[in-house]
Amino acid sequence: MKKKIYIGLVLLILSFLAGGLYIGASMRDVTDIKLESIITLHRVAFLRENLLNRIVVVQGDLLLRDTPHARSLDTFVNHVEEMHESAHICLTCHHVDPVKAKITHFYENIHLYEKKLSRVITMRASSERMRQEKESAFDLGRSVLDEVDSIVIASAHKTPGRILQARQDINKTMRFLYALMVIGPIVLILTAFYFFKNYTRSVTVLTAATRKIQAGELSYRITNSLKDEFWELATSFNDMAKSLKEQQRKIKLAERLAAVGEISAGLAHEVKNPLAGIKVSIEVLKSELDLKQEDKEIFLRIINEINRIETLLKNMLNYARPSRPQPDLVDIHEILEPIIKTSKFSLRSPNDKSVYTKEIDFVRDFDPDLPKIYADPGQLLQVFLNLILNGIDAIAGKGTITIKTARGPDDTVRVMISDNGKGINPEQAKLLFAPFFSTKSKGTGLGLAISKRLIEQHNGAISVANNKEGGATFVITLPEKHENQEPES
Repeated sequence: MKKKIYIGLVLLILSFLAGGLYIGASMRDVTDIKLESIITLHRVAFLRENLLNRIVVVQGDLLLRDTPHARSLDTFVNHVEEMHESAHICLTCHHVDPVKAKITHFYENIHLYEKKLSRVITMRASSERMRQEKESAFDLGRSVLDEVDSIVIASAHKTPGRILQARQDINKTMRFLYALMVIGPIVLILTAFYFFKNYTRSVTVLTAATRKIQAGELSYRITNSLKDEFWELATSFNDMAKSLKEQQRKIKLAERLAAVGEISAGLAHEVKNPLAGIKVSIEVLKSELDLKQEDKEIFLRIINEINRIETLLKNMLNYARPSRPQPDLVDIHEILEPIIKTSKFSLRSPNDKSVYTKEIDFVRDFDPDLPKIYADPGQLLQVFLNLILNGIDAIAGKGTITIKTARGPDDTVRVMISDNGKGINPEQAKLLFAPFFSTKSKGTGLGLAISKRLIEQHNGAISVANNKEGGATFVITLPEKHENQEPES
């Protein structure tokens, strides 16, 4: 939106600048060219009419010469000079070539006419000779008069057309100026309306969305197609709403964990001691009484169930109140190696150590350039061992478990533990890390939940997905932390 506003303002400024330049050029054209042309045309017409009148006056002076009504010599000479100046002005004016040729020819006749007039004035001869010179001068004057008259008549036909064309050009320029005065504000209003409409629409959508979130509808998302910066704002808003929902889920989970912690602490206090007493009493009875083998097995089953209850209580306490990580600079490969060896030993039969209950290959795909990280080695060992043992349980008889390490994006390291077992039911995948959810008949449902909690304490993440060729892969992502950083508790 900001970019469009800038572009719109630049276009408006350029449009008004171009319009202003055009108006200035049009006004200059009207004042300096069109009006001057009209004035020049009127001036030319006036000069030609004036020349015509001067010639008529001189012709009149010539006719009156040697009569009682003759004008004085000075007056006659002045009229001839005025005619000469008028003719000279006509000659110096700008004309097109055809008109200029006529004017030049006319000026030559004027010059000849002036010579004859001079002879009439200065000549001292017989009356007959004077009369002939006078008639000759008069005839030449009439010829010049006819020539000027033809030029005036020709100009009279052209001048109104030129004046009309100039006025039409002036009117056209004025109409364009009026159009600019009307269209300019309309364009400005339409542009403002466009930006205002887009702005208010986007703000309305964002305001409605914030009210939804304020009302507690954290699942609400902006689906309207907004533009420019408003779309970025809407995307950020959706991310914020998603984050708020996740934070709400974590808060609820923390509240449940707090409740579980209180319950666990109460159970540990109220159940653990009596349970230990019961266990000791059963062991004493089992050892002192003369029992049949069937009865001994019953006592042994009771003791095993008591051990399970103790393990469950311990796991509940570990999940609700996990110990604070004690970070140290560790090599993940050094943690994984003993876990793999321990896992191999767990495959041996309790009755015959040379016999393996399952035929499982452990494949190492370690990144030799994997950096060391700051983490709690004991907690990482607990997580990796739990995942590998789960992979062993997922394989029926024969299979492969692959442990891979690699560098991840944004300064992280990844540990991927894969098996080719039965995989994970997609419906159960969402609940896999939930407390007390288990797919095993004898499981407590806290192993993966505790693992997730421990990884999150290291600011890491854990996820799981089924493999295309079968089985599942757990991916653990841990940050490369500096020595002065500590995982969150």
